[in-house]
Amino acid sequence: MADVPGRPDWGVLRGMMADLQKATKGLPDLQRRMLEVTGTAWSPDGMIKAVVGPRGHLLELDIDPRVLRQPNSKALSASIVQTVRAAVENAGEQSRELLSGSLPGDLRAIGDTDMTTFVGSHDADVRLRSEDRE
Repeated sequence: MADVPGRPDWGVLRGMMADLQKATKGLPDLQRRMLEVTGTAWSPDGMIKAVVGPRGHLLELDIDPRVLRQPNSKALSASIVQTVRAAVENAGEQSRELLSGSLPGDLRAIGDTDMTTFVGSHDADVRLRSEDRE
């Protein structure tokens, strides 16, 4: 049957609805798996280990006692921030992989923003992106 101008292509619409139903059917499992994501990172010198949850909240912070032999609070705080940021990026990478494998590409975008760019992003990066749009 030929396409009639001004009339919807019902086949395309049925396909989109099937994709939406498939994606929403798996949402509870996707949500559960995303909430189980943890990101882990070590500082370059191996003295600090950070573990974060799926939204970047700090779950564990291990600091090797040898750090205290040569105390330098500025270097320690910078190393902690760097390590936590790397752990957040690790968690984000895992979350983006889950989303990419579970949702069709056209459902990952809201407006002109691909939500996978925000999943697991460090708060400072999200703040910078919002400032760039203003």
